[in-house]
Amino acid sequence: MVNIRSILLVVPLVAVTNLALAGKWEALPAKAPAPADNPTTAAKVKLGQILFLDPRLSSTGTVSCNSCHNVMLGGEDNRAVAMGVDGQTGGRSAPTVWNAAFNSVQFWDGRAPSLEEQAKGPVTNPIEMGMKSWDDVVARLKVIPGYAKLFEKAFGSADSISKDNAAKAIAAYERTLITPNSAYDKYVKGNKKALTDEQVRGMNTFAEVGCGSCHSGAAFNGPKMKPGKGHFMKFPVYPNKVFQSKYKLTKDAGLAEVTGKVSDKQLWKIPTLRNIALTAPYFHNGSVKSLDRAVEIMAKMQLDKKLSKSQIKDIVAFLNALSGPFPKQKMPELPGTPGTTLN
Repeated sequence: MVNIRSILLVVPLVAVTNLALAGKWEALPAKAPAPADNPTTAAKVKLGQILFLDPRLSSTGTVSCNSCHNVMLGGEDNRAVAMGVDGQTGGRSAPTVWNAAFNSVQFWDGRAPSLEEQAKGPVTNPIEMGMKSWDDVVARLKVIPGYAKLFEKAFGSADSISKDNAAKAIAAYERTLITPNSAYDKYVKGNKKALTDEQVRGMNTFAEVGCGSCHSGAAFNGPKMKPGKGHFMKFPVYPNKVFQSKYKLTKDAGLAEVTGKVSDKQLWKIPTLRNIALTAPYFHNGSVKSLDRAVEIMAKMQLDKKLSKSQIKDIVAFLNALSGPFPKQKMPELPGTPGTTLN
């Protein structure tokens, strides 16, 4: 069990003196960092992609990781809240898997310190993928012809099918799901024609009004952190009865749902703004359908600023420039079960 207090770093909202205003905008790295105990290899990535796409990791054989984190879309499902086995729904929107490798912690409430730990959770969540235990998952993988060889190639042993190795493979695959080379990246690398005038205005407005006080760094999700540390922010900072009532933004206690501590109420991991234009609806509960409305709400509730329509329009234009091309992927063939079925 991870001690959530060891991964918590709450960043206060202060006057903006961040890298953005200093003109040091950061492009997304071309490769995601991997931990020392899980180096990225081609065999591991191949296995991870297959596991990510295999619905047989769910109790009903109908829900895969990709069901909620669709890599053919914005890395999530465009639902207000995620849907799991038997049509069950949770209380939060599925975060995008694109560029999740650059998050300081995983899940909206930051309860997982790594992609490896995150990958272990949904499979046995009764609402999400519904398997009773990881022992059951491992037993299922062992009776599917083809998985033993895939695990052996990835981990060097014919007897390497395990919870930890499955999570490592999925995490290795997810570290390939990054989207550098957006129009924004091209711009900060020197191509001043990569952004439109409207997007440049939005970029400047984004910095001037203070959006970068939280959404800083190459992934626009806060500063780089040491392994095991989380980057959190209180939401909302400035309560607004109209927005809170209409969108139920404070019904969920955020990190406090994990720790039970009053001091952690409404603390959330700062999500990436990369590909934000593709991930509607917005916020942890998917209550806001449009990006312009989300920008308006964030400015008011986090910065206590009422933006003009032109400011909102320009910022939205800039946020659209953060969508990068998806890496090319070949659809894998899942290991079959000739002559029989598992469900």
